[in-house]
Amino acid sequence: MTTPSTSLQKACRLLRALTDARNSRLTDLALAASVDKASALRLLDTLTAEGLVQRDPATKAFAPGPEWLALHAATLARTDLRPLVRPALIRLANAFEDSAILSVPSGCESVCIELRLGTFPIRANYLDIGSRRPLGIGAGSLALLAALPDAEVEAVLDGIAPAMRRYPRFSRDMLLGHVKATRERGYAVLLDVVVERMGGIAIALPGPDGYPLGAISIAALNDRITSREAAMARALRREADAICQHWLSHAGGAKPDIQRPAARPRTREEA
Repeated sequence: MTTPSTSLQKACRLLRALTDARNSRLTDLALAASVDKASALRLLDTLTAEGLVQRDPATKAFAPGPEWLALHAATLARTDLRPLVRPALIRLANAFEDSAILSVPSGCESVCIELRLGTFPIRANYLDIGSRRPLGIGAGSLALLAALPDAEVEAVLDGIAPAMRRYPRFSRDMLLGHVKATRERGYAVLLDVVVERMGGIAIALPGPDGYPLGAISIAALNDRITSREAAMARALRREADAICQHWLSHAGGAKPDIQRPAARPRTREEA
């Protein structure tokens, strides 16, 4: 039996949905937050009055308000990963000419918080800053899921079951198989399942306690990944190790036991 949501829970879901720039219309926000339109409008009006949301008087589009931006700025001063990871994304985008992405976990979802586009003319433009996906849907999101303990993986899959209906190419058994493969090779690869002919390769970024704080990924055409998978995996591992070492030097803790690929990462043909 599903426990009814409180108004506060609904408001929180609406705010989370608003981080994705594609969710600016009332209909889109209500759908993404699983809130009926009448309740969504009432809650958004309240959030607007409190400064957490603003609405364009001409287009009627919703956006984060000044109070939310103030809270966001205060949070970034404490936990912002972007300044640390941004140079790695720039190097990856320059080296492979495809999009490099930083994703972080948020409950049972992953959120894109930084993106660097490559110069290759056909780009993986299905993700933008603020885009959300259930954990496991997408290479970076899969890397985050695979880095969790088994019990948490099972709990997450239970939690995302309703959202999985939007991704007909995915199933619970398929995701469990990808989690196993990701752990064995030390990095995640997903091809042709989120967007046709597109894919991604990713690696989790463990914090000082080994728990994933984020994931870096490269999104590209399928054949641009399969033809360079080993080189991409080595580059992602090199950047992840450098980021991990930086965290350790500031945290003063022992090095976490993280999953590693073989000395020479296997290609998909060898796997």
